[in-house]
Amino acid sequence: MKIAILSTNPNLYSTRRLVEAGIERGHEMPVYNHKRCYMNIQSSSPSIHYNGEAIEGIDAIIPRIGASISFYGTAVVRQFEVMNVYSVNESVAITRSRDKLRASQLLARKGIGLPKTGFANAPGDTDDLLDLVGGAPVVIKLLEGTQGVGVVLAETRKAAESVIEAFRGLKANFMVQEFIKEAGGADLRCLVVGDKVVAAMMRQGKEGEFRSNLHRGGSAKVVKITPEERKTAVRSARVMGLNVAGVDLLRSARGPVVMEVNSSPGLEGIENATQKNVAGMIIEFIEKNARVGRTRTRGKG
Repeated sequence: MKIAILSTNPNLYSTRRLVEAGIERGHEMPVYNHKRCYMNIQSSSPSIHYNGEAIEGIDAIIPRIGASISFYGTAVVRQFEVMNVYSVNESVAITRSRDKLRASQLLARKGIGLPKTGFANAPGDTDDLLDLVGGAPVVIKLLEGTQGVGVVLAETRKAAESVIEAFRGLKANFMVQEFIKEAGGADLRCLVVGDKVVAAMMRQGKEGEFRSNLHRGGSAKVVKITPEERKTAVRSARVMGLNVAGVDLLRSARGPVVMEVNSSPGLEGIENATQKNVAGMIIEFIEKNARVGRTRTRGKG
């Protein structure tokens, strides 16, 4: 098979591992910078071009779309879908998971555990908004944030009001969530491929840091997850419509709650922590499921 990876940097660990895993299984693995792809959008013969030539003969794609270029990146994925190329994660699913508010609403509709979450537009709603999520301390998140950027822990009501006022002054979209104290600054990253969790790790924030992202100095170790946590991760990926997803869970007093569903999960931390060949599992999934014209949006929303 000819499996294309859409990535802005071929030297990134995740991209390199996917290329290595694909080549080991006998596939051709070109890497295209989706920012440099351009499209011919027409009914009769839609195409995608790169470096002056049409991209042809692709059996499947693996989108590695960064949050900062979701709009253009998903447009490229959608064009491959128009051309009946199988995408391991479809454009609508990527867009759905990138919108934190939309994702939370879709997960809530399916009864999946979430932190209490509030969203408002008018400044006069701040007091009631904080009450809805249980009062301070609260976590305030920019909807466009990623890797822990744009996430603030407000430990007091006054601090929460100040952060909300600042974000509103910047005309930023944000949501307010309860702080899950019992998680102790740790979360679970469950890597879902298809309909199962293939690897899981616990990420612990460094001392004094409530965010557990590895990019922010957090540490990771292999962890055994419960059947309920496994079921929650798989259901969350399915609700988003993602075949490959990193589902971040917190262990709360009322059971697992979903923090985020990531459509382009990094492989370095979880492969190093678990010593599992996650990249190979993704390639194997594509081998079993990629078919011409099989691309279709699953789920609703």
